Amino acid sequence: VQLQASGGGLVQAGGSLRLSCAASGRTFSGYRMGWFRQAPGKEREYVASIWWSSGITAYADSVEGRFTISRDRVKSTVYLQMNSLKPEDTAVYYCAANPATTWTYWGQGTQVTVSS
Repeated sequence: VQLQASGGGLVQAGGSLRLSCAASGRTFSGYRMGWFRQAPGKEREYVASIWWSSGITAYADSVEGRFTISRDRVKSTVYLQMNSLKPEDTAVYYCAANPATTWTYWGQGTQVTVSS
C-alpha cells in the first residue's frame, strides 16, 4: 500500500486548502481512510476519517464544520477540504489507512502553514 499526500502550502487565516491522498497498491474496500496532523512540539493528532465503502465520515471536534473529508473511488484518492483555516491548523498533515483496527499505512506528510 502506498499513500501519496499533496496539496499543502502557505495560506492566510480564513483561507482554504485542499489536500489530496493518492492511494495505491490494493483495493480499499473495508478500509477506513484518515487524515492526521502534527504541529511542532506536539503529538500527532487525528483530524478526520472516512469509510472507503460507505463514505461515512467522522471529525475531530477542532475541525468539525470547517474541514470536509471525501473520497473518489475511481481515482482512488482521499481529499481533505479545509476552510476557515486558523493559525492553530498549522501542522504537517498525514494521510493513513486502517484495514481493521489499526492505522497501519501512512503516507509522507504535507506541510500546511496558516499565517495570521
